[in-house]
Amino acid sequence: MDTTLGLVKGTGLGLRRSLVDQILDSPQPDINFFEIAPENWITIGGKFGKGFKAMTEQHDFVCHGLSLSIGSTDPLDEKFIHEVKTFMKEHHIKLYSEHLSYCSKNGHLYDLMPIPFTSEAIMHVANRIKRVQEIIEQKIAIENISYYAAPGQEMSEIDFFNAVVQEADCDILLDINNIYVNSVNHQYDAETFLKAIPAERIAYAHIAGHHVEADDFLVDTHGADIVDPVWKLLGKAYELYGVFPTLLERDFNLPALSDLIKEVQTIKSIQHAWQSEHEKRTA
Repeated sequence: MDTTLGLVKGTGLGLRRSLVDQILDSPQPDINFFEIAPENWITIGGKFGKGFKAMTEQHDFVCHGLSLSIGSTDPLDEKFIHEVKTFMKEHHIKLYSEHLSYCSKNGHLYDLMPIPFTSEAIMHVANRIKRVQEIIEQKIAIENISYYAAPGQEMSEIDFFNAVVQEADCDILLDINNIYVNSVNHQYDAETFLKAIPAERIAYAHIAGHHVEADDFLVDTHGADIVDPVWKLLGKAYELYGVFPTLLERDFNLPALSDLIKEVQTIKSIQHAWQSEHEKRTA
């Protein structure tokens, strides 16, 4: 089975259809790779299909799934997984990632629900991840999600997350904003959580904005600018583990491409700063 680590580098951006023509017309050197939800692109044709093909011929891509429902008790949708595998080969897509959550129970729920933090759930989810990896024929990356309730909790979020990735022998999509949001909502220390991540499994990271509902309640929306504490947490991650590929997520309230590029450039500047710092420390 092929490993996924190191397949993308630098800074990335989640691709939306409205951005395709702009990027093809005006290439953006600060963006090293793009991310798409395969569910939104597998069947696309016509003008958008041609534009997407042109994009994948010129740039590195990763897939970030929305509907695999890896934690569900519904049967795994192996037909869909084979479709993703074919899609990835057709477009030379580097990596497939998904959320450590579920979104179906006898039909899709259209939301990402938290998996109970239990020993039974660890084995259930890990076995399903292993099956996906068998079909895809490479490791996938699993993302730490934001969650607002923890039903049936037997252990901490970090212990559950680490146990799943170890048992499944999969990689990690590290979501920096989700760590921060959960640390506020569930009153734990974000840096302590970050320090417990098995860094050797990090394939790439997400960073995004969130909505402040109250001082003690944040909502992960991907619809706002990134705030200073999240930027600082990204810097702490680079300080701890070295610089890894990092992608800007912006799904709602999409601003002008130039504004997205500014946040991508902020990621790049933090990467360069910590890369220089690591070089000094090892000189």
